[in-house]
Amino acid sequence: MASARDTTTVVLVACLVMISAASQTIRPSCQKECGSVSIPYPFGTTEHCYMNSNFYVACNTSHKPPKLFLWNVTKNIEILELSLNGHLRVKSPVAYVCYDEKGVLVDSGNSSMTLQAFPFSYTQNKFVGIGCDTLSTINATIGKNYSAGGCFSLCSSVESSTNGSGFGIGFCQTSIPKNILAYQARVLRSNMLHRDMNIPCSYSLLVEEDSFEFSRDDFIKLQKRRTVPTVLDWAVGNLTCEEAKNNLTSYVCQENSVCIDSQNGPGYLCECLEGYVGNAYLQGGCQDIDECANPSLNDCSDICINLPGSYNCSCPKTRKHKGDGRKGGSGCVSNLQHVVNEIVIGTGIGLVLLLAGSGWLYHVFRERKRVSLSARYFKRNGGLMLEQQISKMEGSSERAKIFTARELKKATENFHESRIIGRGGYGTVYKGILPNDQVVAIKKSKLVDHSQIEQFVNEVVVLSQINHRNVVKLLGCCLETEMPLLVYEFVNNGTLFDHIHNENTTLPWETRLRIAAETAGVLAYLHSSASIPIIHRDFKSTNILLDDKYTAKVSDFGTSRLVPRDKCQLTTLVQGTLGYLDPEYFQTSQLTEKSDVYSYGVVLAELITGRRALSFDMPEEERNLALYFLSAVKDDCLFEIVEDFVNEGNSEQVKEVSNIAQWCLRLRGEERPTMKEVAMELESLKTMTATTSLISATSNAAEYVIGERSGSAERDTANCHYTYGIRAGPEDDTICKDVMSPLWDGR
Repeated sequence: MASARDTTTVVLVACLVMISAASQTIRPSCQKECGSVSIPYPFGTTEHCYMNSNFYVACNTSHKPPKLFLWNVTKNIEILELSLNGHLRVKSPVAYVCYDEKGVLVDSGNSSMTLQAFPFSYTQNKFVGIGCDTLSTINATIGKNYSAGGCFSLCSSVESSTNGSGFGIGFCQTSIPKNILAYQARVLRSNMLHRDMNIPCSYSLLVEEDSFEFSRDDFIKLQKRRTVPTVLDWAVGNLTCEEAKNNLTSYVCQENSVCIDSQNGPGYLCECLEGYVGNAYLQGGCQDIDECANPSLNDCSDICINLPGSYNCSCPKTRKHKGDGRKGGSGCVSNLQHVVNEIVIGTGIGLVLLLAGSGWLYHVFRERKRVSLSARYFKRNGGLMLEQQISKMEGSSERAKIFTARELKKATENFHESRIIGRGGYGTVYKGILPNDQVVAIKKSKLVDHSQIEQFVNEVVVLSQINHRNVVKLLGCCLETEMPLLVYEFVNNGTLFDHIHNENTTLPWETRLRIAAETAGVLAYLHSSASIPIIHRDFKSTNILLDDKYTAKVSDFGTSRLVPRDKCQLTTLVQGTLGYLDPEYFQTSQLTEKSDVYSYGVVLAELITGRRALSFDMPEEERNLALYFLSAVKDDCLFEIVEDFVNEGNSEQVKEVSNIAQWCLRLRGEERPTMKEVAMELESLKTMTATTSLISATSNAAEYVIGERSGSAERDTANCHYTYGIRAGPEDDTICKDVMSPLWDGR
């Protein structure tokens, strides 16, 4: 039996809830709708009709029909729909630039919104760019922090654009982060490519994902429309449910409701319990559902008794009936029906066996269909060709493994969202754990060109054989799904971009110099020593991963190209990242290994200055890092843009590395160095500035002094293997002999 103290506590809590509830009643005179928009509490248009100032809305009756605005009319945030599920739809402006038939800018406008509360929904919105040769950017404020993103759309004419969602010709899209309270969208059209004057305008918009699918008609519609629907996430207060329940006088969730923490910013939401419906913010707002009044809501065969939040079933109270009164249970059975029941039970058992047999046949049919579909995908994605290529590698220690779809589904918990570790223009990356507890990264592509299957297969085979400690290892692939899955080794310490541009982390100059040397060695290896030369094509700081020892790992070969030995350049569709893209390749579409050299030069400039490759919030002359860096070097102002701690006692080294970067950033590709030359220069700089270092090789425990000849070409070659990160094998000696030969020639 409960004690007097327990009884008193229960009564006190009940009183506090009643006090809280009493403050959450609204007047009958409160406006229920404005035009076609319903206004549920906690929102309201007049005092005592809304919870607090965050939920004040204004109905402007000067419009026909009237329009509803968030907070006040001057904010100019028109509401399209209010919902008790924590979402509200509003109109947001579209950023645009428009040109006349001569290519002269005639009209433009940036899109921006600033909210005093209720952040933009990161789950129900997307940022979209529309136009030809158009860069769409979004700058957002998250608390006191600043975030930027965007995408690049390409097309030659309106007719060449493709309808749809995601990514296509003439449009692009990207996601937004959590807790955005303000943003600014901009549109930049390139003057470097041919522009079809029949495309007068380009656009950037933050739009509700479910309400927008690109159509080429949008080129004209958005020119007149200029607004799109956008979703905001609203919540009550700035406390979690646990914190809010500590003060029941301010806790707003009423009886028969449950509290739910906001997933986008601070605060919480209230929701009626199962079995109740209504407004959980009002006293008596959650009303019991009478399941007995609606046969579809109950399972009773005879008598249904409604209960608060639920119901109960029973049978007539006579000796002639027994059972639980439920259709899904034993029902209500008359004792006189036992014989009939035996017949019914026998028939039921027969039906069960028939259904079980049918279910087994269905399962067999479905499994055969799945196997057939997997086999079709496997064949379409080049599985047979890949198996032939692998069979030719018999005896090789480095072989690509072909994983099954079931293996990778199990490794990623059926590609659960919690396993996502990265998203990009070419697909989504998941963290997976194989049966042997090996942690891997699994890349799920968005699109694949089935006309290039043979090249894709060759790329998988070649990348799986790349034998370099500074390249993210491709372990294998899965071809049984609609889009191929690629399996890589897992690298756990973020990207070089994160460490350079994050204010909370600092990379010392020695680490930056080592990373520069390691990545130069990778590109030299890909260009000169891989079995088939490879051009990375998208080399940038976000594609350089770091492990827990800050060792560089070059990744993302999704746009890389294999170069036949008899060719020195390829004509391709221009792909890459603005800011890192070789201007010569951008203008001519002629891809060479010197395009990687230019991109590498931009990364060197990043390491030296700590600046981003493209910064649209900077003055115009400082937006492009490559041009700004070259201008500073030319004007002898290098150390004015070098990051402060980088220059502490390292001025000579910084100057040497900046000379290498300047060499790599020459506009004409033929005037740039090869990556082998860059790697040798950087390695020489490291060894010249080092004092003495002992390195113990695990294979022979030999010790030697860096930069000194050992007296043995074989031992110096082993030294080179260690320095460049090449794992093993005589086939990899070429680059090391090339590197070591100057020492043996008396250089």
